[in-house]
Amino acid sequence: MPSTRPSAKNLRSTAASPRNTQQLPKDLLTVADIPQKKVGDLIRLAKKIKAAHGVSKPTFPLKGKTLGLIFEKPSTRTRVSFEAGMNQLGGQALFLASEKIQLSRGESLADTAKVLSRYVDGLVVRTFDQAALEEWAQHTSIPVINGLTDHCHPCQALADLLTIVEKKGRAKGLKLAYIGDGNNITHSLLEVGAKVGMHVSVGCPRSYEPDARIVKQARAEGLQTGATIEITHDPMLAAKNADAIYTDVWISMGQEGEHQVRMTALAPYQVNTELMKQAKPSAVVLHCLPAHRGEEITAEVLDGPQSVVLDQAENRLHIQKAILLEWLGK
Repeated sequence: MPSTRPSAKNLRSTAASPRNTQQLPKDLLTVADIPQKKVGDLIRLAKKIKAAHGVSKPTFPLKGKTLGLIFEKPSTRTRVSFEAGMNQLGGQALFLASEKIQLSRGESLADTAKVLSRYVDGLVVRTFDQAALEEWAQHTSIPVINGLTDHCHPCQALADLLTIVEKKGRAKGLKLAYIGDGNNITHSLLEVGAKVGMHVSVGCPRSYEPDARIVKQARAEGLQTGATIEITHDPMLAAKNADAIYTDVWISMGQEGEHQVRMTALAPYQVNTELMKQAKPSAVVLHCLPAHRGEEITAEVLDGPQSVVLDQAENRLHIQKAILLEWLGK
């Protein structure tokens, strides 16, 4: 009997396409750039992709398309999910380590971007400075997707949203507590929460608060969607009655020189069994990985029954495929 699940070929048509009513931006640089309705559309498309994965007969809507990946930072999930996703959709991916191309020998970013626009259909850029990412977008005629910067990580936050919706049935009205450093992950979670009406409470040390401009923008958007944004220095307060608890490493790439200072400042913000008692008994635990057991989270919690981190990691593949279809599938 043929499967009743949607095939990859008609995934975009069966989901509400983000281009039906509003124009998607040329590039995916931040979650804030995506219109509110389109965030929900991407999640629905990713769910359809996931339902069809390994069940329906493969089709190849991106056949003939090529994705370039420019990475200045190490990666496991971002690189593999984009490469695998592109291959599964019928296209191909080219990994372009920044030190292996002429950028490392002085060719300008602008020239490189313009040349690559003639060769490939889209770029995923993983770099340090958000301004560099924006420069890539400025000089390309093809879509540029943020594979992570020090400022934000939109693809991760969209995968996190997909995971929460899967586990809880919705996002609107739920409380997400982020505990730890107010970093790039925090920024994208604030933006995604504001888009979908999910309350976000950040528990962080005073000197590690998220960017005030992003907090202000998220609060303003939350007035339209019903989301509330809370920044507190009390991790227990942030976690109180939360539907989801999220944490990330205390020392991100490029911050190794701050190791001892960060370890001391963030020690009270560990996600452990005591903190989990503040959340709802049904709360799920998220971590974007890689994790350092015994630092930002205990092994008991990370590997415990409330943890959904492996589903969260898998969902990078499905949300990435939805992004590729929408940004490259023109």
